Amino acid sequence: MTAQSPQNDRSEETRKDFEIRLIAKAWTDEAFRQQLLSNPKAVVEQELGSALPEGTKVEIIPEPANTLCIVLPLPAKPQSSEQLNDEELEAVAGGVLTAVPMAIAGYGIAAPWGRLGGNK
Repeated sequence: MTAQSPQNDRSEETRKDFEIRLIAKAWTDEAFRQQLLSNPKAVVEQELGSALPEGTKVEIIPEPANTLCIVLPLPAKPQSSEQLNDEELEAVAGGVLTAVPMAIAGYGIAAPWGRLGGNK
């Protein structure tokens, strides 16, 4: 029995991981980037291996040089005074992608403006 590599087993992939994978692929494959820009929903569904729910929109926004784009998810409606479970936390926090501007692990690609924070 052979062990699955992390790239082949995506059952544990988070939204953040998925977005990083898409961005890294778009940075290294111009044809994929153009497909992602021209038909984002179809490409996302292809990469996920399943259809998105009806009515779901996918928007790809190219980040201009010298601009840091941050997606701010809508706040979740409080349903009770109980704490959120892990799945609920992932749904709320999954839209913030903070790793992209920095070098992506294994790809060695940095943002055009360099490192964020820390060393100047």
